[in-house]
Amino acid sequence: MSSNFPAVAVAFVAVASAARAFSRIQGRGGARRERGAAAGALQPVPIDRSFGDPELTALREAARRADWPGMEAVLRPVRDRGDFERLTFLVGGVDDLGGDFLLKLPEQLPQDPLALTVAGARHTAWAWEARTGYRATKVSEEQFRIFHERLKVAEEHLYTAVELDPDNAAPWYTLCVVSRGLEHGTDITRRRFEAGVRRSPGHVGLHCQLLQQLCAKWGGSHEEMHAFAREALAAAPPGGGLGELVALAHIEHWLELDQGPDDVYIQDPSVLAQLRAAADASVFHPAFAPTSSPYPALNTFAMAFWLAGDKPAAARLFERIGDHATRVPWQYRGEPEKVFAVARQDCGTNGKKRKK
Repeated sequence: MSSNFPAVAVAFVAVASAARAFSRIQGRGGARRERGAAAGALQPVPIDRSFGDPELTALREAARRADWPGMEAVLRPVRDRGDFERLTFLVGGVDDLGGDFLLKLPEQLPQDPLALTVAGARHTAWAWEARTGYRATKVSEEQFRIFHERLKVAEEHLYTAVELDPDNAAPWYTLCVVSRGLEHGTDITRRRFEAGVRRSPGHVGLHCQLLQQLCAKWGGSHEEMHAFAREALAAAPPGGGLGELVALAHIEHWLELDQGPDDVYIQDPSVLAQLRAAADASVFHPAFAPTSSPYPALNTFAMAFWLAGDKPAAARLFERIGDHATRVPWQYRGEPEKVFAVARQDCGTNGKKRKK
């Protein structure tokens, strides 16, 4: 699920982050209940699929009108300068758009690695749409069949893209998502992650994908997940984006617990201290300036601080976020548009900068 990548994405997301999420993600026993002010009394904040990014806005508009030259005009310069983290962000920013256009790009441009990368991401998102974000026990055999079938097509397109453009890290990001969906296991996902970061060290989205693989819900453990997040942060430069992994890990840990123990966990002083240290090294650091978008990380830390009871820290982030709400991680608590609005009001801010 999600980080700096649309759900990713959900991570972006979650982009998940996505982590990267393509659909509703359920907590234990169903969607988590919104807390704080009554959700029905607030105006929901629409999810910003363009992340306030002019290039992504233009890319989405070109995708909607089935204009590959228009999409290429946005994507090609980013690829040519080797900014693979931003390229991954942009590709993930159109993977929710329906219709046959993106799915059929490989038929029209079978030797274009950029088109194949986009098509692979769209096929992957399309697969998750069939599966839904529910736990496996609530997914039918037919849904799983379609899910796996679409993922295998995505994998073919992405590996062809890798062969045609071996220096590009963007296909490896989506291959990590595919690996998890096809249950290839941690070893294969890690190899794909390592292939990606060799081409783009510090790639936040790739790190978020491996973090997802290490989550307990995907066969990992809390210990593995937190250790990976800590190690990534320790190796990151000041102001880098990898501090977000610490917040994501604590949210994922919280999500696995029953209601009651979940709040006890995330409000523990040691957890709050880790969140503050990670935020100081990333989103609160003067050098924080991701090439993709700041909003996934800001939203992730805002939710983590809100859940942890540090409303002043969350309020600082809400002021920077404004109305750029992301689906991940707010969907972990319920309907993201409503949860974001509830959390923002609960922290005493409407998202606008306060007068000094």
